[in-house]
Amino acid sequence: MQKPEIPNSLEQARNVYRIYAERALQLGALDALIISIDSVVFDHRTILKCMYGCDGWNNSWVCPSAPKALMPWEAEPVLKRYSWALIVHSDNQKGSQDISFAIESQAYVDGYYFAFSMSDCIICETCAYQKGKPCVAPERARPAMQGMGIDVFATAHGLNLPIKTLRDPAGSEKQNWYSLIFFE
Repeated sequence: MQKPEIPNSLEQARNVYRIYAERALQLGALDALIISIDSVVFDHRTILKCMYGCDGWNNSWVCPSAPKALMPWEAEPVLKRYSWALIVHSDNQKGSQDISFAIESQAYVDGYYFAFSMSDCIICETCAYQKGKPCVAPERARPAMQGMGIDVFATAHGLNLPIKTLRDPAGSEKQNWYSLIFFE
């Protein structure tokens, strides 16, 4: 297989990776934008919201609390090695994860062997971590953007994508879900 083209500009990236954005929309994404890594806002304070506001803290293999997980300040330099990403906007968590993993898988097959997606994991109803067992789907489980130090709100706002804090935690408001697929 011939090594795939790595774009040098955002315009070129949008042309090269357009097939992935189109595929995300076909799979049900509300929005799918090719962006520069510079559009991804990193902020290590996300760990505070994970530790002191997320009921998933210490309950999942993809949580920064899991053994050997990267902390935000460790993840940032790794993720900044990428130049381009596809941000996927969905109106449901499972759709966001399924779309991002499908795009990552296709990009990998297409020769972008470092393609990597991030989404809020919802593969299992109850994570095996809570039972003291290994992950049942390590080939598909991916960390959430915020767990890796990405400020999802600032990133979405900077791209003029819809996102807001929810006033009703019980779930009567429509939630926006985001995932990222990194290419290189």
